[in-house]
Amino acid sequence: MKFAHTSRWLALGLVVLAGQALAQARPAAVDPGKREFDANCASCHGSTGKGNGALVPFLTRSPPDLTQLAKKNGGVLPMSRLYDVIDGAAVPAHGARDMPVWGRDYRIKDAEYFMEAPYDAEAHVRARILGLLEYINRIQTQ
Repeated sequence: MKFAHTSRWLALGLVVLAGQALAQARPAAVDPGKREFDANCASCHGSTGKGNGALVPFLTRSPPDLTQLAKKNGGVLPMSRLYDVIDGAAVPAHGARDMPVWGRDYRIKDAEYFMEAPYDAEAHVRARILGLLEYINRIQTQ
């Protein structure tokens, strides 16, 4: 009887330990906005968004500090304007632009990825840009 009682406690302990090991082995949650930022923005804007990326010495103009956008806009992040800048919607066909047109880049990369599979290109690009904007919103400082 004592052996059965001890065995149950031992089994329970092993289950708890196994659960803790699985929890520690589980990868961190995916942050799509941060992933977009790290892949496409950090080289110029810096990993913290302060405009101090590795490519700054090679740029004609310094990139803005993305953590101050809301502060410089009366405490409100200008989401619509940022969306247009990232998407490239407000860029003249033959005009100069320091920042890449990420909307076009996303469309090209998505087309290469999905190839013949049916997908909504505009919705996919919109989701990537909105994820990025949500991340930029999170890095705002007062």
